[in-house]
Amino acid sequence: MISVEGLKVEFNATPLFQEVSYVVNKKDRIALVGKNGAGKSTMLKILAGLQRPTEGVVAIPHECTIGYLPQVMKLADERTVLQEAELAFEHIFEMQTELERMNQQLADRTDYDSPDYQKLIDRFTHENERFLMMGGTNYQAELERTLQGLGFSRADFNRPTREFSGGWRMRIELAKLLLRRPDVLLLDEPTNHLDIESIQWLENFLATKANAVVLVSHDRAFLNNVTTRTIEISCGRIYDYKVKYDEFVVLRQERREQQLRAYENQQKQIEDTEAFIERFRYKATKAVQVQSRIKQLEKIERIEVDEVDNSALRLKFVCSSRSGNYPVICEEVRKAYGNHLVFDHVNLTINRGEKVAFVGKNGEGKSTLVKCIMDEITDYGGRLTLGHNVQLGYFAQNQAQLLDESLTVFDTIDRVAVGDIRLKIRDILGAFMFGGEASDKKVKVLSGGERTRLAMIKLLLEPVNFLILDEPTNHLDMRSKDILKEAIREFDGTVIVVSHDRDFLDGLVTKVYEFGGGQVKEHLGGIYDFLQKKQIDNLAELQLSASPTQSKSQQSAETQPSAAKLSYEQQKELNKKLKKVERRVADCEAEIEQTEAAIALLEAQMATPDGASDMSLYERHTRLKQQLDKVVEEWEEASIELEALQG
Repeated sequence: MISVEGLKVEFNATPLFQEVSYVVNKKDRIALVGKNGAGKSTMLKILAGLQRPTEGVVAIPHECTIGYLPQVMKLADERTVLQEAELAFEHIFEMQTELERMNQQLADRTDYDSPDYQKLIDRFTHENERFLMMGGTNYQAELERTLQGLGFSRADFNRPTREFSGGWRMRIELAKLLLRRPDVLLLDEPTNHLDIESIQWLENFLATKANAVVLVSHDRAFLNNVTTRTIEISCGRIYDYKVKYDEFVVLRQERREQQLRAYENQQKQIEDTEAFIERFRYKATKAVQVQSRIKQLEKIERIEVDEVDNSALRLKFVCSSRSGNYPVICEEVRKAYGNHLVFDHVNLTINRGEKVAFVGKNGEGKSTLVKCIMDEITDYGGRLTLGHNVQLGYFAQNQAQLLDESLTVFDTIDRVAVGDIRLKIRDILGAFMFGGEASDKKVKVLSGGERTRLAMIKLLLEPVNFLILDEPTNHLDMRSKDILKEAIREFDGTVIVVSHDRDFLDGLVTKVYEFGGGQVKEHLGGIYDFLQKKQIDNLAELQLSASPTQSKSQQSAETQPSAAKLSYEQQKELNKKLKKVERRVADCEAEIEQTEAAIALLEAQMATPDGASDMSLYERHTRLKQQLDKVVEEWEEASIELEALQG
């Protein structure tokens, strides 16, 4: 579909990449990866036709449609959510108008036997078929489905777009793009403004309904679930792998090792040949052999080893003096905006040194509670206490966008640095990959990831013992994310991470607070323990619980029949329900017994010398343990339901 040939891009006579050639085929799912500033967003702009390359050709068929979602865009204010999303169907509305015009002509004209009238009928039939194929009659259902999938409720449809935050308005633009169903989708960091539920919906949409997709994302789980091909931009060149991201990481390492071995072997061969030539160059008896070796040397195709971009972020959060044992205590905390309840009855205690995650759908109160802790919001109910000697460091979601674009990188840091630290500004910038000329770049020319890194430096200038990070991984590349994760892990203080990045949270947090339905629930363990506990492998069911008022009314409605005298039909229905739940409990108990027996057998095998070295036994053991946990959870739910029905 799209053919790229000999592409080269230069900035200030410095090549960003050169000699780039590849093809985007129909149904390709391509992940465009590389470090921040490697040229990923530039590549998408060239494919979208918004930027011209210095050299090379991008061939796009005339009938091929392209949809492009940039990282940052200007959004309109004057329409409702529904009206704005309907702009995706402008072509359908135009076609509808044309069909109505032709229909009117057919009704008005009387020359039924003329060739022109027949042509008009044929054209009308053809256009009408096209209209139906393009979903002209059911576009409304598709529109609503897409908006709801991206997190909008029906109540939001008629609200003006200006009432929504930048993140939600980006979702509207994403919805418009998906609804147009272009032949090639170009997405630049589409998950940055999405909660985990919406990310899951987008994953499913791209995997099942989209045509060709080229996307830039630093969400490893998202890339693995959507893409089947990985193109890496590194050191001005591209490397194309027909595999998903995790497999690409392994193959890239293997490729480099093979190249190194082949390079070393060739260098030894060249050295031996050159030594022979040098030794016998002036011996007449060896003249023929020397000439032969010289020709042989000239014919050798020199093996080149791929350059490796070793520049990396060196990041360490410095913990200041020790805080009290309980940095944050919330007691019956409540926050509402008018009639809209954000959360109520929030009781939580965070211990010193704990690393916890706030997860949940956007708009459920994660950032609101963070602002309460930061004392930016004071009109809340209940009691919120900060512990002794707590020194807060806060990284806001839009921190990178708050930077002054007219300043250079150096000036940005120079203006906030105080004391002796000012003497080390260059060293600090170098550690954050802003060494040399990069420190003199204007903020406005920096990529999203580079801006995030710069905002992170500002956070590091003040030593703290309590870090609150609101979506810190937005725009960061894989390597920078891994380094940030390690830095948080090694930080001695307390950390709250608000994030939708499953891979980033995995192995980092020991406690998860789930926001939803006006409540905040505590879950012990990591993010995947939480997902498993919820009996889901994604957060698709997160926040689908009813509001507290709804659930109370539902509970009273459910318990009412049991309190009152039941009719024969109601009693019959209840007995049927009871039998069903009793059967579920019995089935679960039988499965638990079987699984425990299988685990005991495996453990006996693992205790033997042969079994101790058999990794497959350990894998089966892990799988069975996970299965057992799931069944036990199901049994607990069924038992609670049975008790409720019997009570």
